[in-house]
Amino acid sequence: MDLQDICRQIGVIAKKAGQFIREERSKITSEDIELKGKASLVTYVDKTAEQMLVAELRRILPEAGYITEEGTAGEQGEKYKWVIDPLDGTTNFIHGIFPHSVSIGLLEDNVPVAGAVYEVGQDELFLAWKGGGAWLNGQRISVSRSSKHEDVLLATGFPYYNFEMLNDYLRLLEFFMIETRGMRRMGSAAVDLAYVACGRFDGFFEHALHPWDVAAGIVLVQEAGGKLSDFKGGDNFLFGKELVAANANYFQSFFEKVNEHLG
Repeated sequence: MDLQDICRQIGVIAKKAGQFIREERSKITSEDIELKGKASLVTYVDKTAEQMLVAELRRILPEAGYITEEGTAGEQGEKYKWVIDPLDGTTNFIHGIFPHSVSIGLLEDNVPVAGAVYEVGQDELFLAWKGGGAWLNGQRISVSRSSKHEDVLLATGFPYYNFEMLNDYLRLLEFFMIETRGMRRMGSAAVDLAYVACGRFDGFFEHALHPWDVAAGIVLVQEAGGKLSDFKGGDNFLFGKELVAANANYFQSFFEKVNEHLG
């Protein structure tokens, strides 16, 4: 399998979906917004973009299964699976703010091996494939080299439906607010991971995640020289709903703090 060629193709597909999202942004009205769950929104743009992605990806790997946010297609234990978030950052999109993105990951035996994240607002296409490095608009990228709390800028996602860990989360945020250059909450985990991969953020953590939020970003961070784990130090960060990602120099210090409060 030529993962580089697959990445080239999924990059084209992601940008095509992103163009559709861009064109529809000014057309959204309150009547188009549906509530999937507490603070979890969806529109016809999410659903249509996902249908477009599934149709295009079928041409690349007809035998692959799918893990999709909006349930357009499913999986039955296939060796290869596409993991799709057609619009990561729907709330941002609805409110007319950035970032929001298209995220496409490819799993081989449930291991991410290729991914594309297209950030619509800045027209930025992030690509990575196993053994091939990570790329932004055709230029190779790598994680930052910062190693100390006082030198880093971090990203996270605030809980919006699962508040069981809220108090521990707030205590951890307090530490990072005081000890680092700052925290950012962008509203798109796929973009957060892409920004770790290109060195804009030094680290990212979040819980209550889904595979479609992180599958592509995992490959980006790994291929850019970063490290990942779940909150306990294991490797259950694709399906385990929690993830810590950082550059290799800072990862251990960062992980230890997240583990202390959330592990």
